[in-house]
Amino acid sequence: MNLIIDAGNTYVKLAIFDRGLLKEKNVVDYNESNVVLTEVLDTYPNLDKAIVSSVGKYDAEVLKQAKPNLHIIELSHELTFPFKNKYATPKTLGVDRIALVCAAVEQYANKNVLIIDAGTCITYDFVNVENEYLGGAISPGIRLRYKSLNDFTANLPLLHTEMPELITGNSTQQSIHSGVVYGVIKEIDGVIEEYADNYSDLTVILTGGDAKFLSKQLKNSIFANSNFLLEGLNFILEYNTHL
Repeated sequence: MNLIIDAGNTYVKLAIFDRGLLKEKNVVDYNESNVVLTEVLDTYPNLDKAIVSSVGKYDAEVLKQAKPNLHIIELSHELTFPFKNKYATPKTLGVDRIALVCAAVEQYANKNVLIIDAGTCITYDFVNVENEYLGGAISPGIRLRYKSLNDFTANLPLLHTEMPELITGNSTQQSIHSGVVYGVIKEIDGVIEEYADNYSDLTVILTGGDAKFLSKQLKNSIFANSNFLLEGLNFILEYNTHL
């Protein structure tokens, strides 16, 4: 039984996998993560191993002190992965993106796969039929776009995500919703179409916190899986403990 900790830019996810299947998932703020970790460790005293992936400020020492006998792996570029990394600066590739690529290679081996992670940022990652990771793109996510409009202007309000009724907003608020949401939708559809024009039999995975919201709006065929990164982390844990 495996413990997966994914510490992102905004939230910490704590998940339990048993024989490859997701058994439990908790999504919490950073200030709640230690309390929830204690609850998870109490609920599952027979955990075998764990992996910690952090793009934020999560301290893996907390887990090491809470359960000293647990076999813990911290995700880094020093681990072994089942793909060839052709990124020009491989050591700068975010650990979250590495986990997504590993999930793609495990679940869609020898296929052209575009992974879109719609969270604080929207990341695009592409792995080809030869299991070569070629790179991708990074752009601001939905919430980041709303927040930027509020932070860097004098009068625009901070709004919650909302699907606009029309592309032509007839008020400031509706114009913001249209600009942010349709901007993201058209961006993602455009990126998918560009890849599809260049690579045959393209498989597209949409994941991340905004995956459910966006999956209903995109015109291109996708597989929506909000747990794709967690599945990739569990695969990395198994892959590196069975070598």
